[in-house]
Amino acid sequence: MMARRRRIGWVCWIWVLLLWSCVPQPVKEPPRESRFELIHPNDWPVLHDDMKLALLQPAIEKSLLYFQRIPADRTFPLGDAQISASHLKETLLLFLEHLATGRLDPASLSQSFDLYGIRPDTGDGGGLVTGYYEPILDGSLRPDVMFRYPLYSVPPDLVTIDLHAFDPEKFPAGERWVGRLQEKRVVPYFTRLEIDGMGKIEGSDCHLAWLKDPVDAFFLHIQGSGVIRLADGNHHRVGYAGANGRPYRSVGKHLIERGLLPAEGISMQVIRDFLKAHPELQDEVLGHNESYVFFRWVEQGPVGSLNVVLTEGRSIATDPKYQPRGALAFLETTSPRISQEGEWVGTEPMSRWVLNQDTGGAIKGLGRVDLFCGTGESAEWLAGRMKYPGRTYFLLKKQAH
Repeated sequence: MMARRRRIGWVCWIWVLLLWSCVPQPVKEPPRESRFELIHPNDWPVLHDDMKLALLQPAIEKSLLYFQRIPADRTFPLGDAQISASHLKETLLLFLEHLATGRLDPASLSQSFDLYGIRPDTGDGGGLVTGYYEPILDGSLRPDVMFRYPLYSVPPDLVTIDLHAFDPEKFPAGERWVGRLQEKRVVPYFTRLEIDGMGKIEGSDCHLAWLKDPVDAFFLHIQGSGVIRLADGNHHRVGYAGANGRPYRSVGKHLIERGLLPAEGISMQVIRDFLKAHPELQDEVLGHNESYVFFRWVEQGPVGSLNVVLTEGRSIATDPKYQPRGALAFLETTSPRISQEGEWVGTEPMSRWVLNQDTGGAIKGLGRVDLFCGTGESAEWLAGRMKYPGRTYFLLKKQAH
């Protein structure tokens, strides 16, 4: 009997081994290489800053305000690596010491800091640098025959779902979905065409102000903040408060693909002029971009995604999936050059220290950077023509080993 049981046991083990060998085994993925590389001190850029350094310290202090409000152990991505808020804060404080003494050359900084740049073989090594600005627009706090196009605050039925709170392993911090409730189900929020063209939130009582031109309202959405100039001479600032969660789609690319505008020389001014010259196409073209921005009144501005005031020429917007919020970086790119008569006469190199203090619906990808160019018409001129290759380097305080 015992021998028979042993034979049965061996047969069972053999069957288990045979079945196990037929089951596909999980394949371990090789470790992902970081998309940022440590730059050897001999290969650092010259670090020539083409702006007055007077505005650099206040810009750094804005990032420090942000880091004071968040937990020190919160982490942010630098490519595939994670950098703590305390490390970023220490970097800024140490850099301020160098700034006070004027020791900003590569030889001095490389003793205390490491510099990271995007690896060339990622496909994003060159990157693309564009510009944005804060427009000043005529508006009204009440609608009338002239002012008919509303700016909305966040609608009461808009719902934001924090995916990280449901599954921290699957979703990174900050990963969210936006929608609305419909019969106890969360569905995507209304598109731009549904909001502006079909009046889906007209009865929501969330109007902030009214503008006289739908194209101006559209570009205010793109910029994310602006100044509303009232008839009595008073000015009120609006800042980004939220969005409908729909994907951003470039209307410039749409116009090019339809053969309505040439790819060469495309700019914000060219798109604006085309739309104002073809009012019959405005709804269709603007509706191509489903993304819709909601605003709030702000005392100071413009305010970036860190809820700090942006600094002209020093604040940048990047994709928070790849670049650490609030971090110090060095930007190298090209800038359009204007003559004393106000005419575009070519380009010139641009290089300066910048702070990563904003995000944007159109700013997606490892090498994308949007430079805040300031407020008003001159800033609009510069931002509308900024679209050049560039490279961004992030500075971090050396860690003790």
